Order: sequence, then structure tokens, then C-alpha cells
Amino acid sequence: MATKPPPDVKPAPEESIETKAYKSVEEIPTRETNDRNRLGYHVWRWLTERNNTTLEEQITVSGVRLLIDEKEAKEKILAKLKEMGVELPHS
Repeated sequence: MATKPPPDVKPAPEESIETKAYKSVEEIPTRETNDRNRLGYHVWRWLTERNNTTLEEQITVSGVRLLIDEKEAKEKILAKLKEMGVELPHS
């Protein structure tokens, strides 16, 4: 039985909110790469859904296994987002 190759993945544009959310967590030390991916997804949710949660809550909900303190991770993420010019919801 023949299988088809997986479809190509088209990356999001550099200026998209998705790209900025994932870039904001690139330097956060985590146990595994997938932890960072999950954290990036939750940052994106926080930025786009405006659902009255805080970044701190999203970090906790993500279940990410950080190698640094959550407060330090939050500060690094916020600094990176501000550096990229992202309009922040409440933090």
C-alpha cells in the first residue's frame, strides 16, 4: 500500500501575530521543544482571544515545564512582545 507524503507546511508571514507569539518564547528555557511550542500557542491565544485572562494564567494553563521561574518567563515574553511592537492586552 502506497502512502502519500505529508502536505507542505506554509509558514505564517513574518509580521503575523502567530509568528510574533512563537518568537516571543524562543529563548524561554523549557524541558522539551514541544513545551515551548505549547507556550507559544497559549501566548497567541492570550493575544488574540482577549478572553479576560492574564499572561500568567496562560503560562500556567499551558502546562509548560519551565526551567526558570514563571514570573521570569512572563517578564521575558512581555519584553520580547513589546520589542516587536505587539499591542498587549492586560498582563
